[in-house]
Amino acid sequence: MKTFEELYWEVLVRTLMEKDDSFLNKMELYDTHQLDCLLHPEKHPPVLHVGECGCDDSDPNCVKVCPFHAIHPGESGEIIIDENLCVGCSICIQECRARNLKAGKDVIPALQAVRSHKGPVYALVAPAFLGQFSSDVTPGKLRNALKQIGFDGMIEVALFADILTLKEALEFDTNIKTETDYQLTSCCCPVWISMIRKIYHELMPHIPPAVSPMIASGRAVKVLHPDALTIFIGPCLAKKAEAKEKDIAGAVDFVLTFQEIKDILEVMKIDPAAMEESEKDHSSRAGRIYAHTGGVSEAVEITLKQINPNRKISIRTQQADGVPACRAMINDLVNGKTDANFYEGMGCVGGCVGGPKVLIPHELGRLNVEEYGASATYPTPIDNPYVIELLHRLGFDTIESLLEKSDIFTRTFE
Repeated sequence: MKTFEELYWEVLVRTLMEKDDSFLNKMELYDTHQLDCLLHPEKHPPVLHVGECGCDDSDPNCVKVCPFHAIHPGESGEIIIDENLCVGCSICIQECRARNLKAGKDVIPALQAVRSHKGPVYALVAPAFLGQFSSDVTPGKLRNALKQIGFDGMIEVALFADILTLKEALEFDTNIKTETDYQLTSCCCPVWISMIRKIYHELMPHIPPAVSPMIASGRAVKVLHPDALTIFIGPCLAKKAEAKEKDIAGAVDFVLTFQEIKDILEVMKIDPAAMEESEKDHSSRAGRIYAHTGGVSEAVEITLKQINPNRKISIRTQQADGVPACRAMINDLVNGKTDANFYEGMGCVGGCVGGPKVLIPHELGRLNVEEYGASATYPTPIDNPYVIELLHRLGFDTIESLLEKSDIFTRTFE
């Protein structure tokens, strides 16, 4: 019997190399559960259990480390992962001694959709992409490599991080009126938001009702191009779970990781570094630095100073990265041991550049993101005319109108 990885590579290669998918009907001899996980990832949690549990005791390590209590032994001793509780933080995968917990993969149905879709297909690329596919791969070269795969265009999600920076800064300026008021950022990290929603639910009133930049980009594309297929590409497994949440489902059709894109490029023998350059991108430095710890805080802080330079109560930020550090920061907040009024949490050490499916060390990823931010023409979204133009195209006459209820940038948390 083939391992999960062997099965994945066989299906991926044949999906890319053969003219049709009829071979899938001839794979009855393979593990049906594993094959179903590859062909129908929407039916499964972002973390998969394949093979038998290798732990010797009745309390497997993955059960102990899951902060969301999403894993438990079944009646027959098998490992069960609750799709409603699993957010894809990947801690269990890192801690599984038997290496039988695997990251879910959406690449097969995503490729099938790219082939068959009649409308435009857009790649929505996370701000952490700089340097992931080698230091020679510029945004323009990556755009052309993705077109070789079958995408019609690439959109940098950093442009929508710009818009969410504006919204977060406006929310802070509106809601933080006393020294004891505070705001928990709602941007970027689904692990951070899930932690607050599921473990510290009493703090939910302090999260402004905003979607993540991923969801904002998907929704905006579908407003401008209703027949578009949207595929997010990033370092994060938790984004696969976020894309399926009931109140925001449909904005992004598939989520692929940097690793999945790298696999496709290898099979198709596409070298992004050898591609020609294409047009420049339009995000500001603020949107680009979202990819590392502290980036959201810095972006909101400098934008807030532009929106209201004479605020009597200044923003006092605090950040944490990694689940244990995020929990410690929230506990300090609850116990009155911190005086910050803007809290940023990232589920991975280093932020998005430290995600479970990055291709380079997070320290190098941070340097790449900082360099890319420094190369931006505009420092903040307030300075960025492309942000204003996009907002107008989406029906926002002023930046202040971002605070009004909007089907694009607003969500209703449960």
